[in-house]
Amino acid sequence: MERRAVDDQESGPGPGGAGGALTARATVDEHGVVTGWNAGAQRLLGYSAAQILGRPAASLLAEEPAAGGLPSLPSLPPLTELPRWHGTLALRHRDGHRVEARVLAHHRTPDGVADGVADGGMRGWLLVSAVPGAAVQVRTDDDALVRRGFLDSPCCSTSVYDTDLRFRRSTQSGRGVLGMSDDDLRGLRLTDVLDDPVAEKVERAMRQVLETGETQYLENHALAPGEARDHAWSVHLYRLEDPDGRVLGVASTGHDMTEQYWARKRLQLIAEAGTRIGSTLDVTRTAQELASVAVPDLADFVSIDLLASLDDLPERPPGPLREGASLELRRIAHESVYPDVPEAVVALGEVDTYPEGSPPAESLRTGRAVLHRVNEAAIAGWVAADPLRSARVREFGFHSAMTVPLSARGTTLGVVALARHRHPDPFEQDDLVLAEELAARAAVCIDNALRYTRERATAVTLQRSLLPQGLPEQAAVEVASRYLPAGARAGVGGDWFDVIPLSGTRVALVVGDVVGHGIHASATMGRLRTAVRTLADIDLPPDELLTHLDDLVGRLATEAEGAVEASPDRAKPGARGRSAAEGESPGDVGATCLYAVYDPVSRRCTLARAGHPPPAVVSPDGTVELLDLPAGPPLGLGGLPFESLDIELPEGSLLALYTDGLIESRDRDPDEGAARLRHALAAPAASLDVLCDSVLAAVLPRRPTDDVALLIARTRALDTDRVAAWDVPPEPSAVSEVRKNALRRLADWGLSDAAFVTELVVSELVTNAIRHATPPIQLRLIHDRTLICEVSDASSTAPHMRRARTYDEGGRGLLLVAQLTQRWGTRPTPTGKTIWAEQSVEPDL
Repeated sequence: MERRAVDDQESGPGPGGAGGALTARATVDEHGVVTGWNAGAQRLLGYSAAQILGRPAASLLAEEPAAGGLPSLPSLPPLTELPRWHGTLALRHRDGHRVEARVLAHHRTPDGVADGVADGGMRGWLLVSAVPGAAVQVRTDDDALVRRGFLDSPCCSTSVYDTDLRFRRSTQSGRGVLGMSDDDLRGLRLTDVLDDPVAEKVERAMRQVLETGETQYLENHALAPGEARDHAWSVHLYRLEDPDGRVLGVASTGHDMTEQYWARKRLQLIAEAGTRIGSTLDVTRTAQELASVAVPDLADFVSIDLLASLDDLPERPPGPLREGASLELRRIAHESVYPDVPEAVVALGEVDTYPEGSPPAESLRTGRAVLHRVNEAAIAGWVAADPLRSARVREFGFHSAMTVPLSARGTTLGVVALARHRHPDPFEQDDLVLAEELAARAAVCIDNALRYTRERATAVTLQRSLLPQGLPEQAAVEVASRYLPAGARAGVGGDWFDVIPLSGTRVALVVGDVVGHGIHASATMGRLRTAVRTLADIDLPPDELLTHLDDLVGRLATEAEGAVEASPDRAKPGARGRSAAEGESPGDVGATCLYAVYDPVSRRCTLARAGHPPPAVVSPDGTVELLDLPAGPPLGLGGLPFESLDIELPEGSLLALYTDGLIESRDRDPDEGAARLRHALAAPAASLDVLCDSVLAAVLPRRPTDDVALLIARTRALDTDRVAAWDVPPEPSAVSEVRKNALRRLADWGLSDAAFVTELVVSELVTNAIRHATPPIQLRLIHDRTLICEVSDASSTAPHMRRARTYDEGGRGLLLVAQLTQRWGTRPTPTGKTIWAEQSVEPDL
């Protein structure tokens, strides 16, 4: 181990080691061996470095120290956890006499620092002691030295007051703050010197100190007479007593904490920005939150402008802005220390043009925040070119400004302009850093809001395009509907409704709700609505239709899960396949649905539901009930059956179908919502449209959290004289009689012009049933808006058109039916099938 004499220069208090010989310094390693020794140590104990280096430090002790009285050295009490130790040790001089020495020991650490003293990486202890002599004796001039040090302090503003709280003496710094000498201050009270509420607060605290003797601590922010700007002060007040305990007065000690005060204010502002900015996904509100945070703590006036080009582009491409041209910016928020923001030159929502070279334009092009004085050429020329802006600058006395670009995810969005006019201090570099931090936080929130706004607009457009643009004309029911998308926080959902005309004057009523929100939910809703219309077109019963729809949703869910697994974002840390704006997962596919078919001829309605709220029925006498319809599982679970319910609805009954957003909410029980719905439906209304509005007003909370679809239908019944039916014997000779019956009924209805086509259709459909189907066979004619011819039989085999060859005797009948009628088709029945054909008719004149 290296052993050396400790250089006196190293131990000296100042340059050149002045006075170093008056300090004894020695180093001891971790084994308790002396490794360093200076001239002061030799003077204290008489050993030269050559005589003591390498010897145990314990050999220098005159007696064993008390327990806990020495650092950890071999054979000495351990104090290894102490970074520093001090106390009195009894040491043995080389000549044998006892030396009482006050010792300060620094614990050397492995990083080479012993209580702030560099040691070159050694471990152990550095011990120092003042060598007895003039330096350690109390001198007569010590009091004067302390007094001068106190009075001439440049940083501690201290004043002493007598028991009447009148000035007696102040330090140099205190006199500078108050702007008066001791002679001018003596005999005055603080409230005489400072005409400020802060002085009264301090005097009240001084009285409390005199009475109780308890030290008081105050913090204040004020403009002192001897200062040009406000300062923040931390003030300690304490009572002064003589050795006998007699109260002499009170002292105040103030430390200028202005820098710490503003640093703390900046941190508070950043913390506040984290909670206040971005509370919603609304662009304007987010920008206004930024402005409100910055005023008045940072600036007297703030404006936030976004690039006007963002109005037209679906998403602004990242990259620098084009140089050499002016920029158009739209004002979306501003804030001022004055009501109504009188400093603003541009109104909210308006677009202003900023020429090249103007501070906002340059900040946007360079992507850097810029600090300006208003009298700088960069600002002066731009301001002078606009008379209104120039007038506002002069009127309010703007003197300092900052422009900070709003950028997020590599995309430039706009600029924040901050200015001071009432605040006397100009912006500093720390203010610019704070403004950049606030703008960076707000830019991410604004970008999120812009992305969400675009996605929501797309989803709303998509959803509305997929919903019925107008309800089809049909005679079975009178209908009215409402669709209300949820608020911006919830996002666009997947609710839908539909009215589908079916054969035989029947109508299908559909209401459904897709799980989730956003574009994915809207697209899924569109696919399900199309599937329902396709399945309804082939006249599937409600329970069977829901079974097919359940299979479809299951396949969609499987496809979506596969897409999520295959997505490259899946492998990224934290990626969950969710939309940033909507919080939805494309892999979550599910839906509920209610499907009802009403027949105005029989006045019967068949319904089935898949996890959907039950429909409400209002009878003609005003009684309201929720149908006890088997719930069925939600679509997508697969493998579970659906049950249908067949009921008779008197003419004039109301059937209300709706989604769960109408009766359910986070703060309300569904039963309460259902009760409100029943009460609203029971109230009389002038029309179905009025009833829809009344229901929404009575049932929905003030701010719905989910989409709402409502469909209300009033049933109609077809007069019995508009329907004619005949049983047909399964014999070819019966065709002639059937044609005659049909023609007579057409004559009764005044539809003689339709006789030719009707006779051909009846002949073809009845003949096919007799030849290829199973009895019983029935012919039915329905005269509504159109003329419908239906032939029913007990066979489940559906006919189909085929192209007949030149010499074939058959195969042309259905082709003729298709060509001569508006539409034709077949539908299954519980006992077989029905083939129908529909043609437009005009009554006889």
